Amino acid sequence: MDSGAKKATGKEDEMRAKALIVALFGVGMLLGGCMQSTIEPASEASMTPRDKKLLAAAPYEKATIAEPYRRHIVDYHRKELPGTIVIDSDARYLYLVQDGGKAIRYGVTVGEEALAFTGIAKVGRKTEWPTWTPTADIKKRMDVPNFVGGGPQNPMGARALYLYAGNKDTMYRIHGTNQPEYIGQAISSGCIRLTNEDVIDLYNRVKEGAVVVVLAPNQGDSPFNPRMASVAPRS
Repeated sequence: MDSGAKKATGKEDEMRAKALIVALFGVGMLLGGCMQSTIEPASEASMTPRDKKLLAAAPYEKATIAEPYRRHIVDYHRKELPGTIVIDSDARYLYLVQDGGKAIRYGVTVGEEALAFTGIAKVGRKTEWPTWTPTADIKKRMDVPNFVGGGPQNPMGARALYLYAGNKDTMYRIHGTNQPEYIGQAISSGCIRLTNEDVIDLYNRVKEGAVVVVLAPNQGDSPFNPRMASVAPRS
């Protein structure tokens, strides 16, 4: 092969390599577009002066939350209405559905499988810095006091959303925590825990009466198997 032919072949190889890079970059962009997520920075804007004072004196170390479990704005393909809370216990995520095919995704601690609530409920009431009275079942399993007042030492944390089925309290809660290091794990007594910063943010966005969908274990959602709540809780 003469030098001219070699140069032509070299240029063709270079052009093919560049075309391959462009193609791969384009595929990456398409895939990235299908799974867009943006970290939503934690802000103190939703905190009251009391919140700031109590959290500044919290009797636990500030935990570093793994990036996947920090608050994100994500694409959302399911069909629940904006304002609905959807909990995917398998993935340890709570979604607050927004307009325009988006959701706010929070990392959570979920209940152990034998203790967890699943199904459809509603937010029956909301409380800031709730007190905690352990149930008889919890007292059988754990060495806990009969009553804990509201504050950063309380396992319920800064806020609580009480889940009702019809007019009946299910005894399950979405609440804050005094153990933020367990976000992303399954250790609680059935309730859904968020960091105190995240539960304050969620509390301010959610209205009483909001629908809460808790997917059953091993029924986590995926883009290829969309599901939606077909039955709304009775008021």
